[in-house]
Amino acid sequence: MSTPTKLDLKKDRGLSIEWDDGTISYYSIAYLRKMSPSADMKHLREEIAKNPLTVLPASAVSRSGPLVATDAELVGNYAIKIRFSDGHDTGLYSWQYLREIDPTQQPPSKPAPH
Repeated sequence: MSTPTKLDLKKDRGLSIEWDDGTISYYSIAYLRKMSPSADMKHLREEIAKNPLTVLPASAVSRSGPLVATDAELVGNYAIKIRFSDGHDTGLYSWQYLREIDPTQQPPSKPAPH
């Protein structure tokens, strides 16, 4: 399993991670919030995948300005917990999960058929 050698959180922009294999990953704050590994967000992503017109819960829509990270803390040697300005703070982002959702490592989406 890869582990970070450097973490750099810009609360209004995103999280940069340098990994022990030399890879550098960047996750925007909005992407981290959307991809939260919490049970409620996992369920919401599944619902949206089934039905793109799924109504977002009020907690998923920020009403107090732009979404930012308000705090973050390391959890053991395996994860980071991020608190967001919309109050969400239940997801633990393990190093393994962060590698899995790395936006730069995702396969390109297929174009829609005509």
